[in-house]
Amino acid sequence: MNTLTLASVYELQGLKDEALEIYKEILKKDPHNKEAKVAIRRLSGIRKKFAGVNEEMKRFFITMDSEVEFMEFERWLVKIWN
Repeated sequence: MNTLTLASVYELQGLKDEALEIYKEILKKDPHNKEAKVAIRRLSGIRKKFAGVNEEMKRFFITMDSEVEFMEFERWLVKIWN
């Protein structure tokens, strides 16, 4: 069963493509799932419009390896998108 938790685990392990597919499946079943929407944007390259906005956070994204870091990065993304 594909869940947000499984997708997050994949993402934290560097399996971004696998995580993206799970998020897309979740969004198909629940089009209002905000977590899946944010994750899809993050993983599918929409962040390109923010290229150069914050190189430190880009490096952080590449190297993050814990749920706490993932959540910190997600909060930062939400902040810059709003």
